[in-house]
Amino acid sequence: MALAIKRPSATALMLALTFSTGVIDAVGYLGLDKVFTGNMTGNVVILAMALTGADGLPIAGPLLALAGFGVGAAAGGRLLRGADAGWNPPTTRVFVGVAGLLTALAALLALPGGDVLRLAITTLLGVAMGAQAAAARHIGVKDVTTVVVTSTVTALFADSRLGNGSGSH
Repeated sequence: MALAIKRPSATALMLALTFSTGVIDAVGYLGLDKVFTGNMTGNVVILAMALTGADGLPIAGPLLALAGFGVGAAAGGRLLRGADAGWNPPTTRVFVGVAGLLTALAALLALPGGDVLRLAITTLLGVAMGAQAAAARHIGVKDVTTVVVTSTVTALFADSRLGNGSGSH
């Protein structure tokens, strides 16, 4: 008798992605000079405080994470253009690509390096998380959302002409 393996629900998989994004943000905040790479609201807050004169807060890292996130969300939007909504082979390919990039970046984190390496990793983590956010948005599991600024940044880039969208949103 064959053992039947039940496929996890899209909601369970989305919650796992939410957890992983939190872990990646913790790594970014603690190890990459107070930068969030998955949730852009944190970067907007840090940038606002840094630009208004708060001491010790970075500007370059959050800006690069935002830019990387935008590039990743646009790429995700382009890759998923025309794909049926929900979890399907194109969304799986995006998530596999994100996993590959995260694995490569984890290896880079083990290398000795200064600010340039740290900022490159920050930017590429932003790209990965932007692509993941675009794919998660494409799946559209009800009530599994992210914060407003992150959703807005994802929609802006994923639906933009750069993301191969119509730009109507």
